[in-house]
Amino acid sequence: MRNTVNPAVPDVVEHRERLYVPWWGWPLPVLGAVLLAAELHMGYPGIRAWLPYLVTLPLVAALMLSLGRSRVRVTGGDEPTLWVGDAHLPLRFAGEVEVLDKDTKRPALGRDGDPAAFVLHRGWVGPAVRVRLTDSDDPTPYWLFSTRHPEKVAKLLRAAGAR
Repeated sequence: MRNTVNPAVPDVVEHRERLYVPWWGWPLPVLGAVLLAAELHMGYPGIRAWLPYLVTLPLVAALMLSLGRSRVRVTGGDEPTLWVGDAHLPLRFAGEVEVLDKDTKRPALGRDGDPAAFVLHRGWVGPAVRVRLTDSDDPTPYWLFSTRHPEKVAKLLRAAGAR
């Protein structure tokens, strides 16, 4: 995997995960697509009756896959970097790293949250990590993002910050 900021410097991927939608998140949207297609099916006779199924089911599958395309990645190399979605944070600007369980994540996303923070929240992923920024020129006070492996990510971020 190559660094998109500087393609000449290869990255060492220390952690990578995709925040896909788990199996239990699929049945309800698929059922909704089937019911919508059935509603349209009743109004048309013949071969056109199956057209709503051919449209709604792949559309829902594409939507569910796109919801799960977010990735969390920590790379090493010359400049350790945290990648969350398409955004990246050089770890030289990472300060305090805090692991949030699902109960402490809720207030951090709501009443205790800062509107200027960078947030990537996925409701089907319980824990999260908050990284405070040390860059005084950046208006973003912290990054808060969902991850299935918060302890591992926090350990990597703390280790990179200590370098």
